Amino acid sequence: MASLLTTGLVQPHHLSSRSHRIKLLSRSTDSPITRKLSRDPSRNLKVVDYAPLIESLNRRKLPDQAHQVYIQMKSHNLLPNYRTLSALMLCFARNGSVPRARAIWEEILNSSFVPDLLTISNLVSAHEKIGRFDEVSKITRDVTARHPKLLPAVSSLAITCFGKNGQLELMDEALDELDSNGISLDPATAKAVMRCYSTLEKMEQAYVRVKKSVGVIEEREIRALLVAYLKERKFYRLREFCFDVGLGRRDLEDLLWNSVLLSYAADFKMKSLQREFIKMRGEGFSPDLTTFNIRALAFSRMALFWDLHLTLEHMRRLEIVPDLVTFGCVVDAYVDRRLGRNLEFVYNRMNVDDSPVVLTDPLVFGALGKGDFHLSSEAVLEFGHRREWTYRKLIGVYLKKKLRRDQIFWNY
Repeated sequence: MASLLTTGLVQPHHLSSRSHRIKLLSRSTDSPITRKLSRDPSRNLKVVDYAPLIESLNRRKLPDQAHQVYIQMKSHNLLPNYRTLSALMLCFARNGSVPRARAIWEEILNSSFVPDLLTISNLVSAHEKIGRFDEVSKITRDVTARHPKLLPAVSSLAITCFGKNGQLELMDEALDELDSNGISLDPATAKAVMRCYSTLEKMEQAYVRVKKSVGVIEEREIRALLVAYLKERKFYRLREFCFDVGLGRRDLEDLLWNSVLLSYAADFKMKSLQREFIKMRGEGFSPDLTTFNIRALAFSRMALFWDLHLTLEHMRRLEIVPDLVTFGCVVDAYVDRRLGRNLEFVYNRMNVDDSPVVLTDPLVFGALGKGDFHLSSEAVLEFGHRREWTYRKLIGVYLKKKLRRDQIFWNY
């Protein structure tokens, strides 16, 4: 053992090698069982703390030397305390020596020591960095069998690890393990689970679990599920979800009501769209820019000019300023029906000399997409050389482009 302390692997500060060795040998764990062992002359064992030495070897990425320290401790009848075993286990795991790390982990489990959450968290992180998610799963099962009181916290660590690395099957197994033991997820982990899944069915299952454990879910998780519904065009289920979350929630009133309207607009159920809008107004909902643009997009696509004009008039009455999406609804409706000559009469009553801006909730584009004028204007704004663009200038550029396109078509 003395050779390991004097090989230069550790350079003790302000201490000779001899005094440093004596200090390490004399330090014992606080466990009453190990104190009894250290006083038991019949066992001829000494409880030692070699954690500083092992941590030094870990920093130098020398797991083989750390293993030699461990072997020599055993050969000299030295009993490593919990700190030493933890340092050894983390040293092996962080340097890719997975079988050795597992051997130390099993030694801790088979001893009187109870692993602490910080050590388990570091062990999970070490396995995560080298992609050994099977080991993380084994740790969860070991904790379930030996230390069930630690299961909620350890499962949360494992589930978070699996989720952010796309190990959804292992995450499902960990969730099932919790359910079988009647344990609920903590709020933070429960919310993170919803964002991990990519299929709607799995997200709905996660929502049920989150609602059961947390009660109220927040905007980020709600948006994730709304996007999934819109992507798969499950509009009826989207409306059921919005009613289940609670349309009366003041913190998410705009998002939920607008999502209900969007489900009708994306399905072009115009009567239902109008009926729901009137119902919303009757229940005290104040429409915002996104609300009006959802309606305007639907009216534009269906060439319902009168309803489109009423929407613009309603916006003026409520002093809601149109954005690029609103202008796109007007321009596309008129140009697509070859009514461009009448366009100026409409847009001159809007904020046509303002700088272009998009203030509509991006959720709308996931269901209805972006119009031709909107896409063209975004390209002009991104690559155009002018710095002070207005809606009027963008409309001028767009109409010239459409005119040139038509001329080229007729030339052929």
